[in-house]
Formats: sequence, C-alpha cells, structure tokens
Amino acid sequence: MSYRIGSGIDFHQLVEGRDLWIGGVKIPHYKGALGHSDADVLLHAICDALLGALSLGDIGKHFPDTDASLKNIDSKILLEKVYDLVQERQYKVVNIDSSLCLEKPKVMPYADQMRKTIAGILHISIDDISIKATTTETMGFAGREEGLVAYATVLLEKVNS
Repeated sequence: MSYRIGSGIDFHQLVEGRDLWIGGVKIPHYKGALGHSDADVLLHAICDALLGALSLGDIGKHFPDTDASLKNIDSKILLEKVYDLVQERQYKVVNIDSSLCLEKPKVMPYADQMRKTIAGILHISIDDISIKATTTETMGFAGREEGLVAYATVLLEKVNS
C-alpha cells in the first residue's frame, strides 16, 4: 500500500456584495469571500491538500487568477478537476480533516451539507470528511470579520491496478 498526506490552507477577504460559499454551500451572510473564483475557502484548501499530497503544486498553478475563463468559477468545478488528477495518478481519497476559522456567521449548521457536497465530488462517504469551525476570539483579521481561513489535511491511498 502507498499512502500520501497533503495539507492545504486558504485565506479570503470578506466583503459586502459577494455571496459566501463555503464547502460548496451558499451560506446566508451580509458579507462574502472576495476572489477570482467564487472564493470558496474550504474547497480551495482541500484542492491544495490534494495537489500537495501528489507533489503537483498548488491551486494557483493549476487555476491562475490571470485566467479570465476562471472568473467567478464555481469552486466545486475546481475540486472536480483536481480529483481528476488524483484519479489519473491512481489514488483515492481516504479521508479529509478540515478546520474553518471565522468569527461570523456560524457555519456548523451547514457542515453536514458541506460534507455531503464534498463527498459527492470525491466519491467518498460523508463519514470520511471532518469539518470543524473555530473563532479567533475577536483577534486578528478573522476576529475582526475581515476575512476567513480554512485548513485541510487529506490522506490518499494508491489504488491497486
């Protein structure tokens, strides 16, 4: 058996006038994440973790913000494309552990929907996906509600040919 571990992290600024997408789920809030795509911080961190596990660089290498065709792209599509790279290299996702860091809104009521969305894209069980959330106790940019952060760790297993 061959296993690969990857970690990912992503940050996005929160601004008024944008939708807030986290884990492939639109969350009601007066601010949304700013980015070239839909700025889904959790899916971006998972993409980076998957790419890192296979030494394929990061999300910016594969989906640069200079590419006009990616403007406002749904990050679920980016995760699908990254998963294609995982499969091409004959790996499967064993599990994902992730953490979100933001003051507001409270996101745990949406965690099961996020897990279901991610599981569907990666063809794994929702029981293989952990999503946690924390605040920074009002400290730093996340605490001031200026932005949010996501961390993700993935384990990949080589599929026997």
